[in-house]
Amino acid sequence: MTLRPYYRALGDTGLQLSPLGLGTVKFGRNQGVKYPTSFELPSDQQIRSLLAQAHDLGINLLDTAPAYGTSEERLGPLLAGQRTDWLICTKVGEEFSAGESSFNFSAAHTRRSIERSLRRLHTDYLDMVLVHSDGNDLQVLDDEVYPTLQQLKQQGLIRAFGFSGKTIEGGIRALQQGDCAMVTYNLNEQGERPVLDFALSHNKGILIKKALASGHLCLDGEDPVQQGLRLVLGHRAVTSAIIGTITPRHLEQNVQAAAAVLEQQE
Repeated sequence: MTLRPYYRALGDTGLQLSPLGLGTVKFGRNQGVKYPTSFELPSDQQIRSLLAQAHDLGINLLDTAPAYGTSEERLGPLLAGQRTDWLICTKVGEEFSAGESSFNFSAAHTRRSIERSLRRLHTDYLDMVLVHSDGNDLQVLDDEVYPTLQQLKQQGLIRAFGFSGKTIEGGIRALQQGDCAMVTYNLNEQGERPVLDFALSHNKGILIKKALASGHLCLDGEDPVQQGLRLVLGHRAVTSAIIGTITPRHLEQNVQAAAAVLEQQE
């Protein structure tokens, strides 16, 4: 079982992503997260094993962020010698410290954040960088962060950039000016569907967050994971859905469900 036959293009960026990406918030942060149950941070060996399993299952996308606690710092050493095996997506704009988030979308902070992520991840380029919006999407896009990311892309430090927002208007404007957007879309929340439709008609990439409603998805009858992924992966704009897990069994189940859905859709 592997997802490799089902890789999808991220818009017109030239990047080919697995239809599921591994979210790594649980690698570095267990405070202020919206999961149904509490959890302990995994050990380095547990993360190393999960990364190996994900690679074997055909996943090539890792999603991290400065706001994910120590996620970037832990990933860097654990990915030694494997850089070409992975597409790494990180964020700018949001910081998390002492249990609270803060936001900064200035040019100076954006550059510092990218330089820090490069050091932490032990790499000289980032495949994707998304702006972690504070919810004021249009205001954020009027700030300095997007032009700065465009400059960093021209300098070769990042390969693609986009926006992780909360509104239809923000998502569409972000796609007009960038390469991709990360959108909430699941069986419970489909309000941002117009962003997906816009992306499809303009050859832009879409990453899905909360594809399984952060573990809150509960349905009667059919397997909720498979039904949730059927919705998400059934939209032709969707490049990849980010699945956050530190449990090997859950990871395998998610890949099995995705493979079943994608085989049916061919």
